[in-house]
Amino acid sequence: MRTRFIVWFAAAFLVALTPLRAQAPATSPIPRAADGKPDFSGFWDNPKPPGGRGAATVFDKSKMSPFKPGGEKLFYEPRTGDPRHDEPRAFCMPSGFPSAFLGPYPIQMIQTPKYLVMTTEFMNVTRIIPLDGRPHIGPQIRSWMGDSRGRWEGNTLVVETTNFIDRAQFRGAGRNMHLVERFTRTGPDTLSYEFTVTDPTTFTRPWTAQVPLIASTGPIYEWACHEHNYGLANILSAARAEERAAGSTR
Repeated sequence: MRTRFIVWFAAAFLVALTPLRAQAPATSPIPRAADGKPDFSGFWDNPKPPGGRGAATVFDKSKMSPFKPGGEKLFYEPRTGDPRHDEPRAFCMPSGFPSAFLGPYPIQMIQTPKYLVMTTEFMNVTRIIPLDGRPHIGPQIRSWMGDSRGRWEGNTLVVETTNFIDRAQFRGAGRNMHLVERFTRTGPDTLSYEFTVTDPTTFTRPWTAQVPLIASTGPIYEWACHEHNYGLANILSAARAEERAAGSTR
């Protein structure tokens, strides 16, 4: 009799528990790599406005911290007429980060325990970020992309980048920029990209922006860049001449 009571009680408990399980909210776990870390491997893109081709993210002065004296001049740097200065990307120079995440072109990420690799469709630039705790290189070695090092803070990958060159400007920040990027998987097909810009030459304090990224089916395509685009040089120099002429009549 006692055995029957135990069996009946256990059955009643399971029946009572079944509706509670059915009411539990369904959760979609984020993808993880073999080492248990969130996996960023795949293709990522900026969300597009309905019917639009460009990225939805647009920056303006109000989203940044106040300028230091002279910093605003860097942000609104006048055009010189030299196309390699005015628009270096037109001559196959990389746009750098975080600019690469703000455009209308996708990015592919490949993650291993020791590295995160990013390849942009725009200019087909590859960025390799060590995750093994190695120190930054010396300040005498600089590049368009800077020197990046990644570390994990829980489920967020934090990437710090220094050692930029003068021409790798982002919203007025350049050689002295210290960039901190935070990558967080927010769902199976979503990623939060947050970056903080610190440049004591240009800004009075650090400023932060956040960009949502969505998974894309890929692939990324080849980008053909015409390094000797003399026609573009003529177009830009003519436009600068028109601006100077218009300014002289005011």
